[in-house]
Amino acid sequence: MVTVGPELLEDFPRFSLYNSPYAAHDEGCAIDLYPHEGDWREGSEGREANEGRETAAPSPVAGEVVAARTVSAPPKPYAADHDHLVVVDTGDRLARILHVDPAVEPGDVVARGDSLGEMVRSGFFAPWVDNHVHLGFRDGDANPFRASGSLPLELDPGVELAAVPWDGRGEVVATGDTYAILDAPDHPAPGERFAGIAADGTARPLDGGLPHYEGGGILGTDETTGPVSLAGRRVGTADTRTVAWDDVTVVANGTPVTGLSFVLARETLGAKLVCPDADFEVGESVEVRPTR
Repeated sequence: MVTVGPELLEDFPRFSLYNSPYAAHDEGCAIDLYPHEGDWREGSEGREANEGRETAAPSPVAGEVVAARTVSAPPKPYAADHDHLVVVDTGDRLARILHVDPAVEPGDVVARGDSLGEMVRSGFFAPWVDNHVHLGFRDGDANPFRASGSLPLELDPGVELAAVPWDGRGEVVATGDTYAILDAPDHPAPGERFAGIAADGTARPLDGGLPHYEGGGILGTDETTGPVSLAGRRVGTADTRTVAWDDVTVVANGTPVTGLSFVLARETLGAKLVCPDADFEVGESVEVRPTR
């Protein structure tokens, strides 16, 4: 088990352990780190806040770079057909970092926050996913090049999490070709702690893609085993912190959509509706309901 502390997250306003379809994230064995606000910050304010950060990839770890190689990615019409793997020896673990076109090479020593290069948008990304840095850890004598085998991650108690109840309602504040961002729920303490949408009746935020990725997570220090609900409807079953989604459909204003995307955010919360086959307008009121 590897502990993720507040220092590792300093340069990243959003993160997720489970919001991915790839085996590297099974059981929360990798973390995706978002260096900018992305879809949640639109207009001139968002562009100014993100200036210089849209592609910059700060290192989440300190240590010596021991490998940097190009890897193949699934072919997607909107993305590069290759990605990059950077391996950093942190002293007690090997850190595996993906989605960065490296400006570093073996033998370089990096501090936390140093630039590793620029983020690359490869075929590993779904079209609604923001650019991010993928991070996993292996024991020092493990093979760092295999796709699977990373160690489970846990959040240090010093990483404060707020779980925010949500009734499934909100107003659209931003849209893209494959998503819509709702203004609810509000972040309870912007800049002070990470927050996420709460599972009903718990103080634990949800993580992952409901139901478009096979499973998700329910984070926090308490343990939850049994049914998990959202907006008054059962959506899955938790085993400690990993959630197996039920066979549910997410419906927005009566229209079935791909799903909901859950991450933990430090500045702006809201809800992200994944909807490549449905259109929603900025200012539109939306009611979201999972249905079985």
